[in-house]
Amino acid sequence: MDIANLLSPEGVIPRLHATSKKQALQELARHAAALTGLHERTIFDVLLERERLGTTGVGNGIAIPHGKLSGINRLYGLFARLETAIDFDAIDEQPVDLIFMLLAPENAGADHLKALARVSRLLRDKSTCDKLRGSDRADALYALLTETATSNAA
Repeated sequence: MDIANLLSPEGVIPRLHATSKKQALQELARHAAALTGLHERTIFDVLLERERLGTTGVGNGIAIPHGKLSGINRLYGLFARLETAIDFDAIDEQPVDLIFMLLAPENAGADHLKALARVSRLLRDKSTCDKLRGSDRADALYALLTETATSNAA
C-alpha cells in the first residue's frame, strides 16, 4: 500500500487552524467532502463515532482519525499539519500537530487495515515527522509523505 495511492496533492493541508479536536475533525471533514463528493456532516459523524470508541491520537503528536463510509469506492487520505498543537486525547497525553485521516469504503476490509498500518509506519519515523513539522508548503509536505513512503518500501 503506497501513500501516493491514498493521498493526492489536494489532500494536503499545510496550515490547518483548529483549537480543539472537534474543530480539527470538522475542518478535515470539510476538506474531505471536496475530495470525495460526500457531505461533510456524513464524514464528520463517522470520524466522531470512531473517536467515541477510543482516541486515534497515537502519540508523539500524531493522530490518525479514520472511518468507513458508503458512497466512496476507494481509500482517501488527507494530511494536515496544524498551526498549533491541540489536545486530541492522545494515548501519551501529548498535544497533536500532525494528522493523517483515512476514509475507506464500507467493504474495504483488509485494505483499510493495510492503509492504517502503512500510515502508522510512516509517521513512526521521527526524522520524517521532524521534516513534516519543519515545512508549511503543501507541495513539500506531499513530496515528503510520498517520497519517504517510496524509499522505505525499497
